[in-house]
Amino acid sequence: MRHIVLDELPGRPCPAAAALELVGERWSLLVVRELSFGKTRFGDIVRGTGAPRDRVSARLRSLEEAGVVERTAYQDSPVRWDYRLTDAGRDLVPVLDALVTWGRRHAVAEAQ
Repeated sequence: MRHIVLDELPGRPCPAAAALELVGERWSLLVVRELSFGKTRFGDIVRGTGAPRDRVSARLRSLEEAGVVERTAYQDSPVRWDYRLTDAGRDLVPVLDALVTWGRRHAVAEAQ
């Protein structure tokens, strides 16, 4: 699991800045959202996020390095992976729930 050294962050170092360094990119949080919905296969994650395949692949790699996602092979030839949230990843779900609530109140326009 990758950790951030607070003193190495620019500006005012704090745990929020460290967390954003690990998972604060849009596609990362949408990948976590899809995994929290039970989507474990790469193609399903791509469809759910709407992100380009290479972007999802990069985000899954960085989330794995951060200890948020783990992968297990479900096929050998060619190797294909299932992705799941770790305990750290599951701890992000309430954060996503809070973002959804905030988004409903402040970011989403009313339907015309």
